[in-house]
Formats: sequence, structure tokens, C-alpha cells
Amino acid sequence: MRAILSGIYLENGYAGVQTGVVAGGDALLVIDAPLRSDDAREWLAELNEVGSPRYLAVLDHHPDRVLGSRNLDVPRVAQNETAEYVSRMPDAYKGSANPVGSDADRIKRVTGMSKIVPDLTFDAELTLHLDGQSVVFWHRPGPTRGSMWVVLEDRSTVFIGDTVTVGEPPYLGFADVDAWLASLDELRDSGLSDFKYVTGRDGLVDRDAINDMARFLRKIPVRLERLQGESDIASTLDSIADELVEDFRVVQARKDLCRLRLKAGMERLFKRDHPAEA
Repeated sequence: MRAILSGIYLENGYAGVQTGVVAGGDALLVIDAPLRSDDAREWLAELNEVGSPRYLAVLDHHPDRVLGSRNLDVPRVAQNETAEYVSRMPDAYKGSANPVGSDADRIKRVTGMSKIVPDLTFDAELTLHLDGQSVVFWHRPGPTRGSMWVVLEDRSTVFIGDTVTVGEPPYLGFADVDAWLASLDELRDSGLSDFKYVTGRDGLVDRDAINDMARFLRKIPVRLERLQGESDIASTLDSIADELVEDFRVVQARKDLCRLRLKAGMERLFKRDHPAEA
């Protein structure tokens, strides 16, 4: 775990998402958690050297995040849509049953999912006070309808989850592309333009990464138009995934996983938006 600013830490050594920590005195806000229980125990030992976890922010309902949240027994904070989605999940989760190209696909079986429904929820905005440190949660849909950001105004830092990814493509199956593009515009053009951007997959990113993400997302509706009236949707999706994976800095060993993620996400997106053709 490394400090990126005074009282703000980032951990990128575990499967799933990168985890963030905001310290307000001895109290900690944890932003996401390691996916695997063994990793979480090691990580919690590190946290105890910094302070005591008080809250856990769950930035969206992606399985890498939701399953990781089971490893920390503190109040969970999430946007309403995320909480509703988690509450509808089956009590037993098996990653291989419906692979989406996530690290959670490798999870054989997790039970007791009803115990990880978020405790503190909000609609548009929520402010928590962490031993004198104000932390603001903003609803910013895009990767999912319940995606949220954690904003530290006095430290000019914002945790944006999967709003921007650099090394690998995001999962698109829950996406609202128009809202996602609007969120990216906000990062570039609002009072956040001078902030540090901390993503859930790649850590700190710059403005160029935001621009690259917007260019990628603008391709998605255009590519999905190819599927309308297509007799062999699976083959066309394979071709599109092969093309789009090249927009990211994917290491060779994970390219097949990323192609699966793109294909599965676009297929779900197409079925949602064009149910008569799917």
C-alpha cells in the first residue's frame, strides 16, 4: 500500500479492483476491497497500521467489487441502484456460471450474499464526516446505473471507479453509454479538471486517459449497429471484440479474457437495447 497524498493510500497488489484508503485521524474510509479472502486478511493487517476501518465505499455492483466487500465487516456505502442490484443477487454466487471476463469468474462458490447488501445508501449525493474529514459521494452513472465517485474536495482528489480504464477494457453489459460520456465530460470540463483522478483498475490517470476512454465509448453504439439484422451475431461480436481490444494496453496473457469481457458485455448491451433482434 502506497501513499499518493497525505492520508490517501492505494493498493494495487491484489486480484479484482485496486483499493483506496482515506484517513481521517484514526478512522479510515476504505474504497473497495480485495476480491480473495486470503488477500483481504493480509490487506487488513496493513490497514491496522494506518488506522481503523470505519466505512467501506462500494463504487458499483461489478462482481469484483461486490464480492470483495464481503471481506470487511463495517458499514457499506453505495448508491441506491447498486444496493438494489445487490439485494436481488442470489444468496449463492458462482463465477463460472455466467462469466463476464472478470477476476470474479474464478470464484467457485460464495454463499451468504444477502449479508453484503449496502447499509448506507443515497440517491444523488451523500456527505460523511470522518473524524473531521469531509468525504462526498456523488452518483455518476456510466459503467453501471449505480456507479458513484468519492470526492475529497479539500485534497483535490476523486476516486472514479471504472469510469476510466487504461490497461484493459471495461465490462459493458451494465453500461449507460450516454451517461458515461457525460461523466467523462464532467471530469474534463468542470471544477474537477485540476483534481487527481484515481481509477479502480489503473490507479492514478491523466486527462489523456479520459479522452481515450471517451473515444472508445463513442465507438460502441456504432459497432452494435452492425448487429442489427445480422444472422450470425456471435461471429460479428468476435470480430468487434478483436478490433476493440486493441484500444487498450492489454498484456498478451490476458487478451483472451479481455475479448471475452468485451464480447459478453456488448452481447448483453445489445440484448437489452434491441430485445426483438437478440
